[in-house]
Amino acid sequence: MVKFFLMVLAVPLFSQELVYLDNISPDHPQIRYKETGPKDPVSSFIERVQSRQISLRAGSDSFGYLPDLLNKLGVSTDSQVLVFSRTSLQAHKISPSNPRAIYFNENIAVGWIPGAQFIEVIAQDPEQGAIFYTLDAQKNPPVFQRQFHCLSCHQGPATLGVPGPFVGSVFPAASGKPFKEGAIITDHRTSFSDRWGGWYVTAKNGQQKDRSNAFWLDSSDLSATGQPLNSLGTVNQPQLPRQIKRDQYLSPSSDIVALLILEHQTRVANLLTRLHWETRLGQNTEARIQETIDALLFHDEAHLVEPIEGTSSFAQTFSHSGFRDQKGRSLKDFDLNQRVFRYPLSYMLESRQFATLPFPVKNIIHQKLMGIVARPDGNDRFQQLKSEDRKVLQELLQERSKIFQKN
Repeated sequence: MVKFFLMVLAVPLFSQELVYLDNISPDHPQIRYKETGPKDPVSSFIERVQSRQISLRAGSDSFGYLPDLLNKLGVSTDSQVLVFSRTSLQAHKISPSNPRAIYFNENIAVGWIPGAQFIEVIAQDPEQGAIFYTLDAQKNPPVFQRQFHCLSCHQGPATLGVPGPFVGSVFPAASGKPFKEGAIITDHRTSFSDRWGGWYVTAKNGQQKDRSNAFWLDSSDLSATGQPLNSLGTVNQPQLPRQIKRDQYLSPSSDIVALLILEHQTRVANLLTRLHWETRLGQNTEARIQETIDALLFHDEAHLVEPIEGTSSFAQTFSHSGFRDQKGRSLKDFDLNQRVFRYPLSYMLESRQFATLPFPVKNIIHQKLMGIVARPDGNDRFQQLKSEDRKVLQELLQERSKIFQKN
């Protein structure tokens, strides 16, 4: 199954320094995760394919349904990121020379392994969280199946106790097998030195060290050195390693900017799902609202030491897809010099997940956001917001006032 937004670990290997939440039962009468018909974009797509309103064509090459599936779901191929740690329902097909590709947008992630039987899909239901599907790549006509056993990994500590995606960082062996030591879940708060173990990353990122593009040979040495014993190259890798058959993938990159987006997106998506579920259960949502506000304002974001540049067209594609206000500003505009985004307010504010939150919750978030950005610089939790940031965020929130109105 796809492990990602979010997303990589198939086993519960988590850092003890992180705070995790207990699972909410998907079978609770106020949740009914398995019984409730999903409202995610893939479920409606599957219905149209099965009713023959649209067709899904398999190409004559090894990609099969993948290109047409991505095209019809509106997922760009330049979002491709590659993970070589052997963590998946089809882990036996994954290796450093045959990594798993993940393609994604705000609502959908598609996992592709060359030579594997299934294409794996996660779609974000605005209220129920992540919904999991497989597409049998070897059958014609196409056969989709919803998968509930994915919850064994995709509902737990890594996903805030609700069905969701996540991005993990591991110490992988030369075979791609992840060691238990040092495995963590990552998002926009994580130090760069701890990110992307088990992933390939193509980038121009100066000397900012991370775990990408490398593997460890002996886990017993990790406690002593914490360093890779056999490096595939760490930073500033403009191309994928030669051992990968690049013609088996739709893009020649595993773009660092795409991974940055994926990490942030998974965190916020799971927070919003948790808010939906806690509200329906009548639980106190005060802590979750604060966590959501923190995430929306990039509180504790790991700042960039040096500028970052991707190696594909992803940054342009992503930025151009954003809603722009009367001054031409978008929450998807990048900075990539000192921080990821130009404006420290998440584009996930414009997502269907946020729009479908119960009005009282949205109203509280709106009032708190406006209160935070209206304050002058001072010694508060959001002191990273400078005067110019606060002024712009006030305008951006006012432009998006309809988001906070009743559904």
